[in-house]
Amino acid sequence: MTRTTRQKLLVADFPTHRPYKSYLLHNFRDIPQMAKLTEAQKFDIEVVGRVLPFKANNFVVDHLIDWDRAPDDPMFILTFPQRDMLRPEHYDEIAGLLKNGADPSVVAAAANRIRMALNPHPAGQADHNVPVFRGEPLDGMQHKYRQTVLFFPSQGQTCHAYCTFCFRWPQFVGISDLKFASREIDTLVAYLKEHPEVTDVLFTGGDPLIMSARNLAGYIEPLLGADLPNLRRIRLGTKALSYWPYRFTADKDSAELLALFRKVGEAGKHLAVMAHFNHPKELEPEVVRQAIRNVRETGAVIRTQSPLLRHINDDPAAWAEMWNRQVDLGCIPYYMFIARNTGAQQYFAVPLVEAWRIYRQAYQQVSGLCRNVRGPSMSANPGKIHVLGATEVMGKQVFELRFLQGRDPDWVHRPFFAEFDDQATWLDELKPAFGEPRFFFEEDMRQRFHENLEANADSFE
Repeated sequence: MTRTTRQKLLVADFPTHRPYKSYLLHNFRDIPQMAKLTEAQKFDIEVVGRVLPFKANNFVVDHLIDWDRAPDDPMFILTFPQRDMLRPEHYDEIAGLLKNGADPSVVAAAANRIRMALNPHPAGQADHNVPVFRGEPLDGMQHKYRQTVLFFPSQGQTCHAYCTFCFRWPQFVGISDLKFASREIDTLVAYLKEHPEVTDVLFTGGDPLIMSARNLAGYIEPLLGADLPNLRRIRLGTKALSYWPYRFTADKDSAELLALFRKVGEAGKHLAVMAHFNHPKELEPEVVRQAIRNVRETGAVIRTQSPLLRHINDDPAAWAEMWNRQVDLGCIPYYMFIARNTGAQQYFAVPLVEAWRIYRQAYQQVSGLCRNVRGPSMSANPGKIHVLGATEVMGKQVFELRFLQGRDPDWVHRPFFAEFDDQATWLDELKPAFGEPRFFFEEDMRQRFHENLEANADSFE
């Protein structure tokens, strides 16, 4: 049996699934399991869902959430808004408007004002990551690290369901100025030709696997057909393996999608599926396991990542179980992230010292094959900063940190120290240790952005 024939059988033999059905604010009360919640809990969903995006689907509702544990079930919290995801004053404002029957436009205006206070574009995504090419900003791309370009296909700027922690929540709230999206694949090809340092293109969103196989091919095949010897790897950032595994097993174009995956390898490029799994529960359904097998059969490699999230996975045993299951299924644990300083960070954030403790204890419980995972890591404005831990230097307790990625490659793997703070949850809450006025990279950052501003201004004259 050939690989292609086997792949078609893996798709065709899987039992028929119910069609995809999404649940949004206008219809979530139709979910039968909602009868288990109080009216106050349902109202909380409506209030918070006016500010932060909400979307679930029938697979998440029927196969991932333990409704006997709701509203405390981790998968419920991962997908359904909770009252404390908004600051009390923000919750009270929206709740008051809804209770008083305010005009929808008034509610929307209040929600937009609150959103602007939630740091909608952390880590310089809008100000510093968008490249300028031939005098024009490429709004559907980001180029923060030398070797990797992020591309936001316009048809992939939604998801099968939304994670309540998502740091790209502005993509989904209907404010066009907060969105990244591009249809310009020809521009991407031209940009890659003029930037031979780029070896990796990451399709992200949203979720590029929300697209049909045909539309996704419209982005990937031009890269394969172009003369791009520098392009070695294509990455797909996706939650589909968890939130809609039928994408790889029983959707009408699943076989076509898997054939596209094989085509990448046959063209001599490496395809990496950057899969988001946030809790061991997501790896339990048999259809998820079959989806993983189908993807791996194409030659693609699945790398897994997740932020560390209070209320969901802030437990070393959960991480150890998740990494073990992933390796058993042939996936490669890749990153444990710190929840970004945006959106509902105050609800999900874990202090850095606690994040290090959870990572360390989970790491101790698994074998070497699971220890590819890097973390805990902050994707901050200067780069990906690895919290190596709390230690003592010259009688003083400090954090030791280093860059895993940096805007300047010379920063990578340079250790540096911050004053110990058992409440700090993000880089901007840390102070340099030993009386230093600033971290070693801060002056470089200021100079770099000053030069970029001047260059960008000149390009528009």
